[in-house]
Amino acid sequence: MLETALVATATFFATMGPLDVAALFAALTPHNSTKERRAIALKGTLIALGILLAFAVFGDSLLHLFGISLPALRTAGGILLLLIAIDMVFARPSGGVTTTEDENREATAKADISVFPLATPLIAGPGTMGATILLVADAEGDPATIAIVVGCLAGMLLATFVLMLIAVQIQRLLGVTGLHVVARVMGVLLAALAVQFLFDGIASSGLLGG
Repeated sequence: MLETALVATATFFATMGPLDVAALFAALTPHNSTKERRAIALKGTLIALGILLAFAVFGDSLLHLFGISLPALRTAGGILLLLIAIDMVFARPSGGVTTTEDENREATAKADISVFPLATPLIAGPGTMGATILLVADAEGDPATIAIVVGCLAGMLLATFVLMLIAVQIQRLLGVTGLHVVARVMGVLLAALAVQFLFDGIASSGLLGG
């Protein structure tokens, strides 16, 4: 159970990127009051929670609908997470966990950014959605394991919300270099997790015989 919690927490931290979300949130809301920022952050977090819970609940049904096996999901998830991890290690913007330049330009023109780009793709991005389906599917229907995964997801969303509220202070404290250091460390951990998902997926697929 402890291992599940650690893997889920590390995976959600890396794919959701709470520090990156907080930094971008501060950049996108420079003219909003503290009350407005709090309301936007809360709305965005709750919408992201709804999106990710939907993937947690219906992800397995989607796999069966499209005929996707668990080994295939593990392998594909490992590849996706590995690509995100590589971008994190080299401090490069990734479409899996951040917005693109075009999305940033569109967001700066919007009065309310809580749905786009905050809820998705910043908080509930492709990487986090994929990780949610993968971790829940990996639980193989065990209620306790699924509860741990969902609890870790909720905890990371709460942490992201709190970090958004103090985003300006975090920027001043860590600076760009500090944020990149944290991202690189988590990127290395995520890369190791991604490779493990790849190994597990290939081993359980039967492609190597046995």
